[in-house]
Amino acid sequence: MEVGFIGLGLMGRPMALNLIKAGHKVHVWSRRRESMAPLLEAGAGDCASAAEVAQRAAITISMVADAPDVEQVTLGAGGVAEGAGPGHIHADMSTIAPAAAQAISAGLKARGVSMIDAPVSGGEVGAIAGSLTIMAGGDEAAFDKIRPVFEAMGKSVTRIGDAGAGQVAKACNQILTGVGVAAVAEALNFATRSGVDAGKVREALLGGFAYSRILENHGQRMLDRNFRPGFKAWMHQKDMRIVMEEAHRLGLSLPSSAATAQMFNAMVGSGLGEDDSIAMLKLLELMSGGAGE
Repeated sequence: MEVGFIGLGLMGRPMALNLIKAGHKVHVWSRRRESMAPLLEAGAGDCASAAEVAQRAAITISMVADAPDVEQVTLGAGGVAEGAGPGHIHADMSTIAPAAAQAISAGLKARGVSMIDAPVSGGEVGAIAGSLTIMAGGDEAAFDKIRPVFEAMGKSVTRIGDAGAGQVAKACNQILTGVGVAAVAEALNFATRSGVDAGKVREALLGGFAYSRILENHGQRMLDRNFRPGFKAWMHQKDMRIVMEEAHRLGLSLPSSAATAQMFNAMVGSGLGEDDSIAMLKLLELMSGGAGE
């Protein structure tokens, strides 16, 4: 298939490379031209705008930071809607608010473009391995057409429902992973400050009901002090902001999410925003009188 890709950052770049590896003809554009270099070297088509990407490919994908960026590259000047032809399908794989996804989908529909909101889970590691979990919302026929493209980037591809449903699922994912990271960081910090071997505590907990992928994978990275970003803390802060804004809109009480959102705010405010979200451990150490290094 001819596929266009817009946004080639930490996640977008390996996702687009996996499309090329799967045999798709990929056309790319990014605001930072230097981020396009690995794709161009791999044989991707060089485009000067999102509109040109849409002119070249009947399926386009965006992977950008937040809702205003999605709106700009789809509905703004030089955006996908300007270059799209009849039957065009656009998949936004960014993480944005469900209401924003619904509004952008409606704007694109009015201009003849079908949109699928398809946020992902799995971080940079999953993007590189092509093992992302993809949660989609939008028209079922459009989803079926684009599914082979998703399958080149992810191991689990699920249509949740209509427009915005993919973003609802991603918000649920971020609640579980955000609260989970905070819980694991708290437990390991508690063990260490109690004078016992946090590694042995983790080993014991993995054998019981406390087991989780976060304890297994991120817990080991915390013990190894490996805070190299696969999913930066400021990104999780943004995602938890979306969760809390939606909670306010719906009149929901999400106490654990609210506390976790504040912890991510504190991480960013403490200069840890560019670290991985698991640097939550460093913040807790600092709050407990430790060095947090």
